[in-house]
This record gives sequence, structure tokens and C-alpha cells, in this order.
Amino acid sequence: MKNIVLIGMPGAGKSTVGVILAKTLGRSFVDTDIVIQEHEGLLLQELIDRYGTGVFLHAEEEAVLSLRCRNAVIATGGSVVFSRRAMEHLGARGIIVYLKISCDEMERRIRNITTRGIILKKGESLREMYNDRVLLYERYADITADCTEMGFEDCMAFIIEELNKRMDESP
Repeated sequence: MKNIVLIGMPGAGKSTVGVILAKTLGRSFVDTDIVIQEHEGLLLQELIDRYGTGVFLHAEEEAVLSLRCRNAVIATGGSVVFSRRAMEHLGARGIIVYLKISCDEMERRIRNITTRGIILKKGESLREMYNDRVLLYERYADITADCTEMGFEDCMAFIIEELNKRMDESP
């Protein structure tokens, strides 16, 4: 079975929804942020602070390309969409679900911006980051779940409903 790959802005709920979805569907769960930390031996923010965003993005791409899981729910980091190779790898093995939230909701949810491991260009605001990424998420998404006003359980139920529709439509 194909993986279910969750993409979206920081704070969209990828890890939280991913765990609930994996438990509900009886699948394994992979968080690529944890994979990066295990590969690098550093917290995400430490990696960014010590080596910069370029090294972080390379580490993220390598972590994603190392994944060989099947029938898993994969929560990705918010910056994974900057790597075409990583997204092609994920898309070849899974259905990509974009957990969409508004910029205002993202700003409301993110409280630990300086310690969370979020890639921001020098001087870039969260709103500018949001605007830079939103088109990439939309480009790669097979399914879009607007989670701005949904709780995690409702978001998960919507995703399952959309996945079931896809299964009903396939030959």
C-alpha cells in the first residue's frame, strides 16, 4: 500500500494528525524531522544555527531520500517542498496530503519560532515564508485538507474520507 505523506506549513498539525491517522489506519508513523535529528545527531534548530539553512535543507533531502517505508504515514518538515527530488521520491511512493492553514492561523499556532527549526531567510517574516511556500504545497498536493478551522480529529476524518474516495475510483 502507498504511504500517506503529510505536507504543510509549520504548525499545520502534520505530526499530530499523522500520529492519529497512523493509529486509526493501523500504519506505521515516520516524522522526517526526527529522521533528520537521528541522522545528524543534532536538534533541528542546532543544525540550522551551526551550519546554516543550506546544510539543513540538504540534510532534510537526504533524510527523505533514505526513506524506504511502505504503508506508513509520513509527516514531513515544512521546508521539504523546496526539494524537487524529495517530493518526487515521496510522491512516487505515496499520496501527498496538504494540510492547509491560513497564515493567521499559522502565526497563532507557532510560538517557538527561534527554537523549532523553521527555515526563514534572513529578515523574512512568517507571512513572507507563508507566501513563498503556499504555491509549492499546492503544486505537490494530491489531496488538500483545509485544517484552518478543523480540529485534528476532523482533519483526520476528512483525509480518510478523501482516501476512501480515491480507492473507490481506482480500477
